[in-house]
Order: sequence, then structure tokens, then C-alpha cells
Amino acid sequence: MQLRLKKLGTCDYSETWRAMSAFTEQRTPSTIDELWLLEHPSVYTLGRNGKPEHILDSGDIPVMQSDRGGQVTYHGMGQLIAYTLFDLRRLDIGVRRLVSGLENAVIATLAQYGIPAQARADAPGVYVGGQKIAALGLRVKQGCCYHGLSLNVNPDLAPFARINPCGYAGLQVTSLCALGVDINPLEAAVPMIGYIQQIFGYQELIA
Repeated sequence: MQLRLKKLGTCDYSETWRAMSAFTEQRTPSTIDELWLLEHPSVYTLGRNGKPEHILDSGDIPVMQSDRGGQVTYHGMGQLIAYTLFDLRRLDIGVRRLVSGLENAVIATLAQYGIPAQARADAPGVYVGGQKIAALGLRVKQGCCYHGLSLNVNPDLAPFARINPCGYAGLQVTSLCALGVDINPLEAAVPMIGYIQQIFGYQELIA
């Protein structure tokens, strides 16, 4: 089974969302799954059932309604975005195994840098000492998923203080940089790609 890797650089949120949605609508049972790696300029996004009151003060940061699951989160430069355009039927997994697999890929990646991390049963994502370092938000249509995960590598963390991250008031957020690991998002992507391949059973990575 093949996985196509796309390194897209800096991408507008709404344009990327439209592209993911179109890809998913048009794909067929033989379409190769894709993993998109990118960064977004500063934006707050609300999930399908997101409550606007979780945005405390958006200031000059735009707010986008999205069709992913989850509440509100922040995206900005220095954050690794990994969008998973996977055929879950072909992988023979459900949403819970997809979420768990992505969390485990992030946990294993952080372990490469000496950072112990955990998932939480009550709140999807990855946490270091109670602080959130990675968020997940997904959409499944006709057995295929899009959106994915965001890992805080070296972003400005201040905008997270202006929301209730993922709908949790007072939730603290951290990053690899804040934990003493000075790398850029694409460096962090290298081990994560390998773990995603391994966990979901992709034998071949193609460009």
C-alpha cells in the first residue's frame, strides 16, 4: 500500500480546506492516500459543533468555521500541520483507531527528542505533563478522512491564551521549543512520517 507525501509549505487555511474536501469528494477506491505537511498563517478555527464563546478575544487573528470535529484551536507559523487524506475502509480501521494511531505517532516522535507524552481518553490530542502539545480534528466522508493533526514545534504560544483550547478553559499549551528542543516543523515531520507509515501499514512512500 502506497502513501503519497506532499510538502506544501505555507498555505492559506480556507484554500487548503477546499482542496482537501475536493480531493475527498473526487477520490475513487483506487486513489492513493495522501499525507499533506504544511504550516498555516495565524488563524483560529472552529469545529462543526464549535462554540464561539470559547474564543475569548480573537483580536486581529481571523476566525474560520471548519467542517472538522472538535472545538476551537489556533494554527500559526511554527506549527507542523499533517493532514491525513486516508481511505479508512481500505485501511480497515474506524475513527477511534485512526485517532489513536495519530496520537501514538506523535507520542513516538516526541520520544525521539526525549519528551515523554501521553494521550487522554477524555480529550483527543497529545499532552506533556498536562499541557497540550498536539491537537487532532478530523472529518470522515464516505469512509475517507481529511483534516488531521497539528504539532506545536516552535510557534508563538500567546494566541492560545485568547481561547479555551479545544473547549477546555484554562488548558495550558506547550511546544517542542518551550521544552528545549530547537528544531523546525519539517525536521519534526521526519520521524513522524515514519511512524505514520508503520502504524497504518503503508509499505511505500511516494512523492
